[in-house]
Amino acid sequence: MSDDLEIDLDAIQRRMDGAMNSLKVEFASLRTGRASASIVEPIMVDAYGQMTPINQLGTVNVPEPRMVVINVWDKAMISKVEKAIRESGIGINPVTDGPLIRLPIPELNEERRKQLSKVAAGYAENTKVSIRNVRRDGMDQIKKAKAAGMGEDDQKMWSDEVQVLTDKAILAVDRALEHKQAEIMQV
Repeated sequence: MSDDLEIDLDAIQRRMDGAMNSLKVEFASLRTGRASASIVEPIMVDAYGQMTPINQLGTVNVPEPRMVVINVWDKAMISKVEKAIRESGIGINPVTDGPLIRLPIPELNEERRKQLSKVAAGYAENTKVSIRNVRRDGMDQIKKAKAAGMGEDDQKMWSDEVQVLTDKAILAVDRALEHKQAEIMQV
C-alpha cells in the first residue's frame, strides 16, 4: 500500500474531539442551580462598536454558591452588559450595585430541571450527528482510496479503525450527557 492511500485517522480524531469540546462548552452554559462563571461566557455585549464577550469587559467571579458577580471595568458599559444579560435568555435578572453586576442564581424547580435535561440531550444529539458526519467523511476517504487502488483488506481495516473512533466518541458523548443530567437533576 502506498502512503497516499493512507487515511488520516489523526484528523478524524481531532474533528471528533472538536465536536466533544463544543459539547462541553454548551453543557457549561447550562444553568444547574449552582453558580458558575461559564454561565455568562456565551453572552456577547455590543461594546465599542463590536460584539465583545463579557469576560473581556470585566472580571467574572463566583463568591458564593448561588451568586455570579461581574466587576465591569468601564462604568459606561455597565448598562450595556446588564442589557445583554437580560436579553441572553439565561433566565437570570441582573442586579446592579455600582460597578458590580450581581447575578443571583435561583433554585431550580423540577419542571425547569426536566427542561434543562432535555436541552442537554439535544446538545448531545447534535454532537453525535457531528461525529457521524466526521465518520461519513472518513468512509468517503476510504472509498476514494479504494477507487485509487486500495485493497479490500486495507479498506476493511481502515473502515474498522474509523468505526472504533466513532464508537469511542459516541460513548464519550453518552457519558457526558449522563453526568450533566445527573448534575441538573441533583437538588
